[in-house]
Amino acid sequence: MSLYEVAFSGKLLAGAQPEVVKANLAKIFQADEQRIAQLFSGRRIVIKSGLDAAGAEKYREILARAGAELEVRALQQGPAEPAMRPESASAVPPAPAAAESTDKPGKLKVAPRDEYMAAFVHVEAPDLGIAPLGADLKDKTPPAEAPEVDLSQFSLAPVGSDMGQEKGGPAAPPPDTSHLKLQD
Repeated sequence: MSLYEVAFSGKLLAGAQPEVVKANLAKIFQADEQRIAQLFSGRRIVIKSGLDAAGAEKYREILARAGAELEVRALQQGPAEPAMRPESASAVPPAPAAAESTDKPGKLKVAPRDEYMAAFVHVEAPDLGIAPLGADLKDKTPPAEAPEVDLSQFSLAPVGSDMGQEKGGPAAPPPDTSHLKLQD
């Protein structure tokens, strides 16, 4: 089954007025003016990706009624993420400006999947390996040392000494139980 993406570049259908189209898109996407302005920036913005043919056609029809011209493009079969390959792989096509960059060991190059991702060719990504099964991923930390506290100013009082507690009053007399009797 083929998958498609729908994108908008700010193009309008013939005879459509820009202000009317912006208002229609604001209603459809329930977006504010700032988001609608981003849609009309001239850049190609993917509205939805991973659609089947019927879904892509539905998006195209709805936005055509609003006056916007959508671009429907078939996605490549395979992973949607850029392929991560080590630098030593010869299958990575060098970008025009990337040819003069120095290769650093332990770094990965990202092969761009489209013109948008080509802007990120110069991003250096560390080549992080995969830990073996059961490995501890947290670095070992040394045990915490007890802080040095100066207690020389304190002393202990002798046993039974008065530490300033509040003194209790005289003991209350025991209750009178002379009126109580046991029955046989």
